[in-house]
Amino acid sequence: MLFPTLTFAVFFLVVLALHGILRWRPAAWHGAMLAASFVFYGWWDWRFCFLLAGSGVANWWFGNRIAMVRDARFGRDPATRWWVRIAVAANLALLGLFKYYGFFVDAVGDAFGIDPGLALRLVLPVGISFFTFQAISYVVDIGRGDLDPAPLPDVMLYLAFFPQLVAGPIVRATDFLPELADRRRNGAHDGEAPLGTAFWLIGAGLFKKVVVSSYLAEVAVDGVFAAPATANAIDRVLAVYAYAIQIYADFSGYTDIAIGCALLLGFRFPQNFDSPYQAVSMQDFWRRWHISLSTWLRDYLYIPLGGNRGGPLLTHRNLMLTMVLGGLWHGASWNFVIWGAIHGGALATERLLRRERPTRRSVAELSIIGGAARWLLTFHVVCFAWVFFRAPTLADAWTMLTSFERAAAVPATTPAVAGVVAVALLTQGTPPELTHRVRAAVDRLGPTPVALAGGAWIVLVVALAPAGVAPFIYFQF
Repeated sequence: MLFPTLTFAVFFLVVLALHGILRWRPAAWHGAMLAASFVFYGWWDWRFCFLLAGSGVANWWFGNRIAMVRDARFGRDPATRWWVRIAVAANLALLGLFKYYGFFVDAVGDAFGIDPGLALRLVLPVGISFFTFQAISYVVDIGRGDLDPAPLPDVMLYLAFFPQLVAGPIVRATDFLPELADRRRNGAHDGEAPLGTAFWLIGAGLFKKVVVSSYLAEVAVDGVFAAPATANAIDRVLAVYAYAIQIYADFSGYTDIAIGCALLLGFRFPQNFDSPYQAVSMQDFWRRWHISLSTWLRDYLYIPLGGNRGGPLLTHRNLMLTMVLGGLWHGASWNFVIWGAIHGGALATERLLRRERPTRRSVAELSIIGGAARWLLTFHVVCFAWVFFRAPTLADAWTMLTSFERAAAVPATTPAVAGVVAVALLTQGTPPELTHRVRAAVDRLGPTPVALAGGAWIVLVVALAPAGVAPFIYFQF
């Protein structure tokens, strides 16, 4: 079930009606939201509902076991850590079986000359990377003493809650479960959901996905990356820039819709994007791009590896390992490994340069020329890495980067695509205060004007949208 479809619109209206009717009856509300989430997930393939339910039951049991050992041993002793490791290993084994089994079989087949077609092929469940990372955060936070185990229905809803189930943001158990427990104790949250903010987010997300992302994919990106050898230099360069905007519009659009839907149901999800193409360093980029993933990798991988506590060499190793594994999290492909290695190498290089030149200035203190140069370099490192992220194969990525025939004529769509890319980059500089003021003004309008404006906006989005809407890019992860 895709967000920008009539099917989801009907589904969400039914869920919203149930939420309004049952919001003061916590047990009934909980059951309705859990059932709706499994309907949403099972819409692709109902058999994967058993996988999601099994993950919920297993991690609920692990959480209880870890808490029991933790409390009996008065803290994070070796027994507690071993149970956490077992729980994390079980989750990673599940993820590895479905996501990396084929990659491993192909690698072994290439190494030993075995026909990989003889091996069993597994279908990748939608969103398995996201709910597995959430499950890991649940058991690890219990082991750290930051969270107490939750009842089974709460754990199930935490993993299955449909707004963020298939493509994030990655919501922490320490954020979601206390809200759920408070709802059980007190019924609905105090006050009403900010309708204006919710509809603003949903409307902005629909525009970014249905109009901007779909247009760039259709006109500039998909055809070039599918057959880069047949494209000229202008087409390829424009396709790289267009993909940088496409993936941002696609993923941040999904996130906006997810956060808006969750807000209407009484949950506040964390911000996942903060004008990432305004970044003036790679570290700054990762503070702004897919924030829920970057902070997850920092807290559950980089810091446990040692972070920056072991000296420069180990710090650079930890950065590289974190980003390479982060790349591999996106998919079982050498392209993703290279994408992660580019980001890890860039982060390590920046850290090395800062160590050699310890005087650091804030972004506000940079000269206009210096700030522009740093922005330009950062943006092009990111775009360079996107080539490997998007290209179907390493050979295609190499072709995109190395073969630049001159165009006989400028394609007719070039000015329009370049204009969309330029406007998208300019909007990254919109002051956050302006956005907050506009949202606050919309919140004060009241339900009827907001509903009318939302309806008009949807009509506009449908009118501007290309024929058909492709699945969100991050569904494959």
